[in-house]
Amino acid sequence: MASAGVSVASLWTEVNRCGQNGDFTRALKALSRILQENRDDVTALHCKVVCLTQNGSFKEALNVMNTYSKVLGSEVVFEKAYCEYRLNRVESSLKTIESAPEQTDKLKELYGQVLYRLERYDECKSVYTDLIRNSQDEYEEERKTNLGAVVAAMSQWEKASEEDLGLPISTYELCYNAACALIGQGQLTEAFNKLRQAEELCRISLADDSDMTEEDLQSELAVIHSQMAYIMQLQGRTDEALQLYNQVIKLKPSDVGLLAVTANNIITINKDQNVFDSKKKVKLTNTEGVEFKLAKKQLQAIEFNKALLAMYTNQADQCRKLSSSLQTQNPGHPRPVLIQVAQLCREKQHGKAIELLQQFSEQNPESASSIKLTMAQLYLVQGHVTKACDVLRSIEEFKHKPGMVSALVTMYSHEEDIDSAIDVFKQSIQHYQSEQPGSATHLALVREAANYKLKYGRKKEAISDLEQLWKQNTKDVHTLAQLISAYSLVDTDKAKSLSKHLPSADTMSFNVDVDELENSHGATFVRKKAAKVIGENPPKEPGQGEIKKKKKKKKGKLPKNYDPKATPDPERWLPMRERSYYRGKKKGKKKEQIGKGTQGATAGASSELDASKTTSSPPTSPRPGSSAGSSTAAVSSSVVPPRQQKPSSSGATRKKAPQKKKKGGKGGW
Repeated sequence: MASAGVSVASLWTEVNRCGQNGDFTRALKALSRILQENRDDVTALHCKVVCLTQNGSFKEALNVMNTYSKVLGSEVVFEKAYCEYRLNRVESSLKTIESAPEQTDKLKELYGQVLYRLERYDECKSVYTDLIRNSQDEYEEERKTNLGAVVAAMSQWEKASEEDLGLPISTYELCYNAACALIGQGQLTEAFNKLRQAEELCRISLADDSDMTEEDLQSELAVIHSQMAYIMQLQGRTDEALQLYNQVIKLKPSDVGLLAVTANNIITINKDQNVFDSKKKVKLTNTEGVEFKLAKKQLQAIEFNKALLAMYTNQADQCRKLSSSLQTQNPGHPRPVLIQVAQLCREKQHGKAIELLQQFSEQNPESASSIKLTMAQLYLVQGHVTKACDVLRSIEEFKHKPGMVSALVTMYSHEEDIDSAIDVFKQSIQHYQSEQPGSATHLALVREAANYKLKYGRKKEAISDLEQLWKQNTKDVHTLAQLISAYSLVDTDKAKSLSKHLPSADTMSFNVDVDELENSHGATFVRKKAAKVIGENPPKEPGQGEIKKKKKKKKGKLPKNYDPKATPDPERWLPMRERSYYRGKKKGKKKEQIGKGTQGATAGASSELDASKTTSSPPTSPRPGSSAGSSTAAVSSSVVPPRQQKPSSSGATRKKAPQKKKKGGKGGW
């Protein structure tokens, strides 16, 4: 037994030495030999759990704790909660922490991490605030970084207002979290400047590390660059954002969450363009472990974009499958239904799309406003304007808004339904009369209603609106004039009594310089002013009138062949047919055949060369003893061959004058 005791002691020495050196695998071997001697040794079991945890064997460590739960008891509460947390069993980890008999600092640290993963940010903030206030050690900076991450998450996902917790910006992690919080508040320019500052701090802090290469530095900066690209995308600088996103993707960072978010943002920029690139990028969002790295809203956005990408790539079945799955996971969210509706519209099934929207709006009244707006849009696409108006008027949240009133009146006017348009005005005016009487919106609606009624000849109906406006401002001459005009058709006595309130002509005159007004840029008629003469005008002699300036007459242009010596034809103004010397065209005279033969031939030679016009053709070879050969030679000697002929002065050498187009209609006959 003594030798065994000495052996166990030496084994514990080995465990201690390996633990200090970080050689947990060797320590596990020594612990296994110790447990062979005493399998219920609490210390050995606890050390084994720690060694397994340090080696990343969380499942094996959890199995040991579950197997020896009675022996270990509450000794390993932290280790058990930590292993469950690392195995992404966050709910189980939370239960383990809450069941602990005592909440130590390390349990509180883990509790904060668990609450952050569960997106219970308010409780998480309270935990970290308490830890920072009540503890002072070397981990204070990490706690402040975690608290900054909680504030950023609350700003982005819960739209919480900014709260100054006095966090410093001494490290690039704290500066990055501050920038994320500013993004959630919509302060994009300030957030971009913070990210620039975080990048500089990161370069400075990692410059002292001799083992850090430029590639390692860029990988560390990838999360900052991705967030900068996101700000550029929100600002509409999509080309710059896309370039920076692709740089991050090329680095292939180890953070699968960063890769998924970056790839998703590239897909949103591509939209229905460059779908082949989007198909490649969507694979990065399916990496194992992504669901444990991102917030629920981030995962939701990625799934929505997958469904939209399936729609843009004409994968109708895949789109319907994804959108149905999203609707099951998020039953009250309108976006899955809108994606299904968009797919149905692409398939020209507008009727089914409207039925789907109607069904969803009845089941989810809280989302009915946006759904009904989409229904109205679909009705307008189909040309059902009245149905679209009925849907819009059923939206209680928007139906009295000035923009909605304007849209309804415009559509009813297009359908020539003036009564319905006036009814829209009436209901809205009554609403503001009871809720916000005398407000700017109320009076503006009354004014527009009166103008609309006057425009369509409803002067009797406009009287009450005009009276209400005039009572609000009795100095409004324009409204008073409209009111008198309306009363003139209904009650002339009332119109006369109201006309007494009109200002007199003297009070209506304005100090306007007429000459300056006429000489202004916008004047359409300018009165000619007489030239001003300095001093007294000289007396005119009797009989002397104003001499009018004579306009110089321009000399008319004479024809080119005009002969001043020849007397002009007195009948030159008459058409040729009506002149006394016109004899008409001579008919029956054959025109001279000009240019009808071969190239270089003349009209006289052509008839001689035509063999068909000769009375008798001589034989090709004369008979012996006859004189035919001499006569033939004599004839042929008088004929000049075509190639030796000189062109005559006939019309064959002249160019043909271009024919003038006849004036007339399109008939061409």
